[in-house]
Amino acid sequence: MKILVLNAGSSSLKCQLFFDETSVASVTIERIGEAESYMTLKTVREHSEQTITIKDHHHAIRTLFDLLQNSRTISDIEELDGIGHRVVHGGAYFTRPTKITPEIIRRIRSLIPLAPLHNPANLEGIEIIAEHYPTLTQIAVFDTAFHQTMPEIAARYPLPYRLYEEASVRRYGFHGTSHAYVAKEAAKLLKKPLGSLNLITLHLGNGASATAISKGRSIDTSMGMTPLEGLMMGTRSGDIDPAIIPYLIHTLDISIDEVDTLLNKESGLKGICGTNEMREIITSAESGDEKSRLALEMYVYRIRKYIGAYSAVLGSVDAIVFTGGIGEHAMLIREMVCEGLENTFGICLDKEKNLSVENNERAVHSTESKVALLVIPTNEELEIARQTETAVKASF
Repeated sequence: MKILVLNAGSSSLKCQLFFDETSVASVTIERIGEAESYMTLKTVREHSEQTITIKDHHHAIRTLFDLLQNSRTISDIEELDGIGHRVVHGGAYFTRPTKITPEIIRRIRSLIPLAPLHNPANLEGIEIIAEHYPTLTQIAVFDTAFHQTMPEIAARYPLPYRLYEEASVRRYGFHGTSHAYVAKEAAKLLKKPLGSLNLITLHLGNGASATAISKGRSIDTSMGMTPLEGLMMGTRSGDIDPAIIPYLIHTLDISIDEVDTLLNKESGLKGICGTNEMREIITSAESGDEKSRLALEMYVYRIRKYIGAYSAVLGSVDAIVFTGGIGEHAMLIREMVCEGLENTFGICLDKEKNLSVENNERAVHSTESKVALLVIPTNEELEIARQTETAVKASF
């Protein structure tokens, strides 16, 4: 099948085109609405970059389709079997990929208060294609859907029950597409059915989350109602005492919006050592910078706490999976996370295997380890393509 995966951001548009789950082209358009927009095209035959003016998302989508046709990747847009859209927040409504209809669009729009920065842009991409290519089948794939299998004891906050009923206050989780993909790949690597495995998946990038997966189903995840909860991240604080928020407002005489910016954009690694670039932090820490050392140790400490908590929740763990830019490439982080976990959890890293710079799926545990340690590059676009293909077939 020919599936186009589309990720529409507030000022960007990214896509990959898949033929039978093989990526044949990708297009990225950035700085939409600015005088100088930046565009890249990659196909099996060419790689081009150019700076032009893309005035809005309508213009961006027309340009995207023109690029795919002019590069002879496809001859006509109508030959696509489906378009899969990444939609960040599906609330409690959406537990699987869903065919786009006017009613589905209304429901996604109703969830904008839960993802005000992301869902409007995701919707814009859906609506533009519906307007210009109404016969194309469109599928929404939700970041939150994978985590809707969490039991209520994990999904609910200990707040007045009416807040769930009146304002949908609960834990939703994010990075679901990535966690779902690497869980399936882990099962293949271990040569066992996914339904027989207990996994802890660690998506470690600028945003970071951990998920406890029991027999293929997410039963807990570190991000909550928003992506702010959980692990320490590049610029997000992760878990903090909630009373810090009113304390800062009253003590520093700052607004709630300023606190929101501080927690989401000025905290995490950046808040401790001034940068959220992990390579820079590791280099500085190795050169003796104390703030960088502290940032690294705090980052790893939070991950280790979640491994301990999810080990208790799962009862037994077959594998821990590292993915995301940091999880896949920062060998020091993997080593620090696993250090000293032999006696408690039977986790033993093979340091020589861990030093490999191969960019493929691989095991990095020692023969003595009771828990497999896997490095699996995530591929959210491929997972969206797969889910879209399944939904398209089901819609016929």
